[in-house]
Formats: sequence, C-alpha cells, structure tokens
Amino acid sequence: MSQPYVLVLYYSRNGATRALARQIARGVEEAGIEARLRTVPAISTVCEATAPEVPDSGAVYCTEADLAHCAGLALGSPTRFGNMAAPMKYFIDSTSSLWLSGALIDKPACVFSASASLHGGQESTLLTMMLPLLHHGMVLAGLPYSATELLSTHSGGTPYGATHVSGANDNAQLDDAEASLARQQGKRLGQLALSLQKKETP
Repeated sequence: MSQPYVLVLYYSRNGATRALARQIARGVEEAGIEARLRTVPAISTVCEATAPEVPDSGAVYCTEADLAHCAGLALGSPTRFGNMAAPMKYFIDSTSSLWLSGALIDKPACVFSASASLHGGQESTLLTMMLPLLHHGMVLAGLPYSATELLSTHSGGTPYGATHVSGANDNAQLDDAEASLARQQGKRLGQLALSLQKKETP
C-alpha cells in the first residue's frame, strides 16, 4: 500500500499562486505527511494549441490518479473576475468519473488564491472553488482565528483560505503573514488527513 499524501494542486501563470502552494506544502509536511505538488496546463481558445506532456519548469501536471488517491487536497488558483482561472475549472470539470465513484468523499480539502489587488475577488474565488469540492463530498477546512495573523494582516489571508496580494505588476513576494497563514493552513490539512487516515484503518 502506498504512503498517504496530500495533493497540493494549483494553477499559476505568474508565480503568485505557486508561491502560496509551496508554503502550504511546507505546512503539510510539518504535519508528518507527504505533500505532492501538481499543476494543470493552460488552456486556449485555439483548438490546435497543445502543451507538452511535462511542463518546462515547476510541478508536473496532475493526473486523475493523483487526485483519486490523495488523502487530502489543497486547491489553488489565481482570481479571474472573482472566480477560479479557466485551466483549473477545466480540470475540475473533467473529474466526473471521480464523482461517480465517490473517490473523494470524506477527504479533507482547503482552497487558496492570489490576486493583484487587495479587493480583487479573493474571497469570492475561494468560495466558488469550494462548490465542486462539496459536490465531491469532501470535508472543507478553512483557517481558524487561532491563526492570529488573520487579525493583523494588511495583505492576504482570510478564514476561507490562504491568499496573497501580488500587486499591480504581479511581482510582490509573500509577506510574513501570508506565508505563515499558508503554512498553518497546510499543517491543519495534513493533520486532518492523517487523523482521517487512522480512522479508516481497520
């Protein structure tokens, strides 16, 4: 039997969401469970456009098996008009077979996002990302206020999930509060995944 892992699945065009994903993965591993970083390919309105099977850099593309066999899921996307980016939506829309089989039922999940501006739709993006996970029967875990940076952050960070404000030029680095909140979210998800794994063991 393979070792349990938490899938940290994200789409990132300019690196902001990827930076959050890495911090979440650090938190997951602090909980004592493997974090598996995966991404999804860009999509195009041009029918002939294709992407290489392996990205030039960063995480490899997620497969259905990566998702089906995870012990928990952290799902991340930049904000696009208050919603998740099309490549992530396209991937999620392709997971009907997992919904039919119930492969994700009772597994813990969380969401995270990045936007250029402080009021760029982060919270609505997080909330809409939760909807397909609820349809899959996943158990959603937010960020509790025991993560005290939620009370003092002047950038990203919400009780619905970790966020980052990347700035008008998409080049702002994660600040200390954003990075800490992402790690705390990852650690909580990892702990929940391990706890639920133990309960499934006969």
